[in-house]
Amino acid sequence: MRQVFLVRHGSHDRLGRILCGRMPGVCLSEAGRAEAQALARRLAGCGAGTLLASPRERTAETAAPIAAALGLDVGTEPGLDEIDFGTWTGRSFAELAADPDWATWNAQRATARPPDGEGMAEAQGRVGRILDRLAADGAPVILVSHADVIRAALLTVLGLGLDAYDRIVVDPASCSELALWPGGGRVVSLNERTAP
Repeated sequence: MRQVFLVRHGSHDRLGRILCGRMPGVCLSEAGRAEAQALARRLAGCGAGTLLASPRERTAETAAPIAAALGLDVGTEPGLDEIDFGTWTGRSFAELAADPDWATWNAQRATARPPDGEGMAEAQGRVGRILDRLAADGAPVILVSHADVIRAALLTVLGLGLDAYDRIVVDPASCSELALWPGGGRVVSLNERTAP
């Protein structure tokens, strides 16, 4: 069995206002940096032997203090990358609210996809392959990613469909824990936060 910690990046200044997706230059805010330090304190004794982060700046910045606390290097894992939101990238949520495709996306995550982007099922496939690789016995692993990618991983382990994505909260700088083994796994904890 392997312990896997799914960590969402800390807060940034566009959070809740702009659909950043894979937009470059989205960095942690002052609050996000404090959240990352709190995560590092929380995870310092977990015994992780591997720390992987998505290619986005905000995940690398979240992973850095965790790596320092554990004496690890941060590996970049493309499979943990944010969903590619295509032409929606960089648009405000207020603007997207008037788009019927946005409503469809939020009602039918299993089948809908952003214009010129990636469906959540594709993101689930990416993160699922990572979880499959980690299912063998070994030291704990920390994966730093994004809300919908973490939701997709949790839904996989729970055996729920992607349309149930909004039943799971994945807050900024939260940590969810999995126990994985070949052919299975379970959710040990969900959306835990540590105050900065």
